Amino acid sequence: MLPHLDAAYSLARYLAADATAAEDIVQEAFLNAFRAFGTYQGGSAKAWLFAIVRNCWRDRASAELGRSRVLVDHAGLTEGQAAALDNYPDDGESPEAAVLRQEEVENVRTVIAAIPEPFREALVLREMEQMSYREIATVTEVPIGTVMSRLARARDMLATLLLPQPDAQREERA
Repeated sequence: MLPHLDAAYSLARYLAADATAAEDIVQEAFLNAFRAFGTYQGGSAKAWLFAIVRNCWRDRASAELGRSRVLVDHAGLTEGQAAALDNYPDDGESPEAAVLRQEEVENVRTVIAAIPEPFREALVLREMEQMSYREIATVTEVPIGTVMSRLARARDMLATLLLPQPDAQREERA
């Protein structure tokens, strides 16, 4: 399970409000996984662990709703992902281009955070964690067809929110 620690944290970070909450969720998930290891029936250990992470997040979110606190991360990227972006080699990019690139990254993060939770979760698991449809179905406890439709809708939402709309382009020209 330790090889999946970073991926589990990444998922928790996308679901949770902040890094501290994500760390707590992952710690609780690993404790639950160790306690329930005897019930593990084989298959993808990553999918099994992600299901536990997701359940821990849901339990925490349910408890927090009573205190009217929302556990949704509007930032999007984990510390590791942000560090990876910072580690790209300097290609002589101008300061203006760097600012534009940073604005694009922030825009994508904001758009992903704006997607409703079931669709965002499927999108993150597929595109960022590279999980198969079957693994996502196991983690989210829904049929594969539902995973496929959630991914299609999430991608449509991304396209709608990120790509310029034809009507908006016509208005700009006028």
